[in-house]
Amino acid sequence: MKRINLKTNTILLTIIAMFVAMNSNSQNQKTREDIPEKYQWNLTDLYESDEAWREAVENLTDKLDEVEKFKGTLTQSADHLLKAMEFNSLLSKEASKIYLYAGMNSDLDTRNMKYNGMKQELQSLFSNFGAKAAFIEPEILSADWATIKDFIKEEPKLAVYRMPLENMFRTKAHSLSEKEERIMALSGMVGSVPQAVYGTFSNAEMPKPEVTLTDGSKLKVGSAEYGRYRASANRADREIVFEAYWNNYAKFRATYGEMLYGNVKADIFHARARHYNSSLEASLYPNNIPVEVYHSLVDNVNENLPAFHRYLNIKKRMMGVDTLKYLDLYAPVVKDVDLTYDYDEATALILDALKPLGKEYVNTVKQAVDERWIDVYPTEGKRSGAYSNGAFYDGHPFILLNYNDLYDDVSTLAHELGHTMQSYLSNKSQPYPTADYVTFVAEVASTFNEVLLFEYMMNKVEDDDVRLSLLMEWLDRFKGTLFRQTQFAEFELKIHEEAEKGKPLTGDEFSEIYTDIVNRYYGHDKGVCYVDDYINMEWAYIPHFYYNFYVYQYSTSFTASISLAEKVMSGDKQALKNYIDFLSAGGSDYPIPLLKNAGVDMTSSEPFDKAIASMNKVMDEIEKILDKKEKE
Repeated sequence: MKRINLKTNTILLTIIAMFVAMNSNSQNQKTREDIPEKYQWNLTDLYESDEAWREAVENLTDKLDEVEKFKGTLTQSADHLLKAMEFNSLLSKEASKIYLYAGMNSDLDTRNMKYNGMKQELQSLFSNFGAKAAFIEPEILSADWATIKDFIKEEPKLAVYRMPLENMFRTKAHSLSEKEERIMALSGMVGSVPQAVYGTFSNAEMPKPEVTLTDGSKLKVGSAEYGRYRASANRADREIVFEAYWNNYAKFRATYGEMLYGNVKADIFHARARHYNSSLEASLYPNNIPVEVYHSLVDNVNENLPAFHRYLNIKKRMMGVDTLKYLDLYAPVVKDVDLTYDYDEATALILDALKPLGKEYVNTVKQAVDERWIDVYPTEGKRSGAYSNGAFYDGHPFILLNYNDLYDDVSTLAHELGHTMQSYLSNKSQPYPTADYVTFVAEVASTFNEVLLFEYMMNKVEDDDVRLSLLMEWLDRFKGTLFRQTQFAEFELKIHEEAEKGKPLTGDEFSEIYTDIVNRYYGHDKGVCYVDDYINMEWAYIPHFYYNFYVYQYSTSFTASISLAEKVMSGDKQALKNYIDFLSAGGSDYPIPLLKNAGVDMTSSEPFDKAIASMNKVMDEIEKILDKKEKE
């Protein structure tokens, strides 16, 4: 699940439009009036009312033009530089809070155009500010790094800005002139159009096909219905829903192709304008992540597809089917096991599971539950999925859920609490300029909590059927997080590489590339898992392809979290201290050294190797139970 943090860069204030989220349209959904207040966000922690928000917007707007008074002064003295940096940090913090209020209100009811309009107003406001503030980075870079280092020595208050300033000079070769930076800032208003169109069309305007299920009932198949029925125990219903859902996407293949190609071209434009060798380098270099990390992930996963195929064969064995099909991958494999937990039971489980992280950690999680940091249940018009948002620096993070009492929802809550605790500890421990952290490290904290929950449940449960269910659920995490996300990462890399060669891409080309990758991953040609032709439209279903090389970080973080969790669960006190320090470090260093200090080297194959070893261990346990049951 995606972590969202709207805190802006400490040098140049920009706001990236949040993805227009899916509406959850499942049947019999409650209204917000039906939900007890204790399970709803308390957004008055941000602003008491819309009127208070409007006043804050007006106050911020009045300040934005003041940025121009710093022009021509930034490198004159340490004091001038400090005033400009502090001014920008203040605006960034206020802007994040303002956008957070509008964005989260919109997420509670995506049908309400009032809050969507408030977001659009802010996006325009911040884009205009970005154009006015475009002089900041080129002006600072007109000095040399030795001068800036002397300023930091002369003025101790500049020390908190050392990391962003140092990174600015590290990426100096990719910075542009003031006029060019202004154009780049203004281009943000058009560069985000493909993503916005994708979100609006996919979630609001795309027609839903109607099908007749095996019991004779009618069903209109949208994303919510697809998500529900792909997990149905009825294979015939799964086939009906899959075929209708993906063939409906195929009707709009050309439209989805233009949207994704438009987004790819925007990535290429930004990469070339800033003199990067590729879109991949442009995405990774600002966070000092070597492109070899990305390529190594793809290579390692492809080399370990036999482990993934072993998982698929286990699923086939447990389902008792002659041919495993792609449409079987989300279906239940353990009969008569109902792993359901109401929300209060879930929070109690999680609080116990997280005890290895110490009292302060657990007490803060309890505070999040008790003090309405979490909006729990699905309601009409509410954004689907889940996220944690840590942009409220002077307050606390917020979590959005759509809790449905399934074990998967328990795991999702533990996941999002990992994000929340990293935001909470970083905001508490770091000054504002270094409190924010990048996605590469963010998903470590969330997946770490999933590992703890799984190990807790396995130590608690004795029944073989329940253990099988939990083991398969965890094995599905390897499939969904390590292999599936890398499958997406390989597709994203391939389409950018093709476009960078000058090849025009259409919906047909996207489907052809996707088919080649998905068939290889699932062993279609080897008879491991049959992939129906209509799955060649699955690329159009994935919003993350509009996030600029985002998904690979789910996979790398998953491998890192497994390695770190093993050390903490062993009772190693130093390992626990290192991990809590990592959660508290924010963006005070680059991702690779932060993780290395925590105890995992992401430039080596060790974390990936440990993840595969852990996966094989889980499969050994599953096969042991299956063999035992067959002998009974």
